[in-house]
Amino acid sequence: MSQSDARAQYERIQEGLRAYGASYRELARRFATWLGLHSTDAEALIEILTAEERGSTLSPARLSERISLSNSATTALLNRLELAGHIVRSREHDDRRVITLRSTPRIHTLANDFFGPLGTKMEQSVMGEYTPEELRRFESFLADVHATMTAHLAEPAPSRPLMS
Repeated sequence: MSQSDARAQYERIQEGLRAYGASYRELARRFATWLGLHSTDAEALIEILTAEERGSTLSPARLSERISLSNSATTALLNRLELAGHIVRSREHDDRRVITLRSTPRIHTLANDFFGPLGTKMEQSVMGEYTPEELRRFESFLADVHATMTAHLAEPAPSRPLMS
C-alpha cells in the first residue's frame, strides 16, 4: 500500500470513528428524550448501566470523572436520577464512606427496551460478519485508540488562541 493510500485509509477510519461518536451522542440524546431526562443525566445513567454490564460498579467520584462534571454537579444529577427511581446509592464497602451507584430493575427494563433492538442488529448484521480473530484485532484497535485519546486528554491543553 502506498503512503497516500495508507493516509487515505487512516482518514477514512478517523472519519468513521467521528461518525460513530456523533451517532452515539445522538442515540444517548434520544434515550434522554425518551426518558424525559437531560442528556447529561442519561449519559450518567448509561455509564452506570455499562459499568454494571461489565460486572463493575461506579462511585459518585468515578462517575464524575467519566462524565466530566464537578462533584457538586454530580451530586445534583444523582439526586435527580434517584428521585426518578433510576438509581440507588448504597454503602456496600467496609468503609461506609464509599458509596456505590446501582441502577434499578425498572431502568434495566427501559434500557433494554430502548437499546435492545440496536444490540440485536449490531450482533447479527455487523459483528456476525467478522471472524473472532478480526473482532479481537478490532477490539485491540479500539482499546489502543481509547488509551491514546485518554493519554492525550491528560496532557495540558494548548494555550488559548488570542481572539482579535
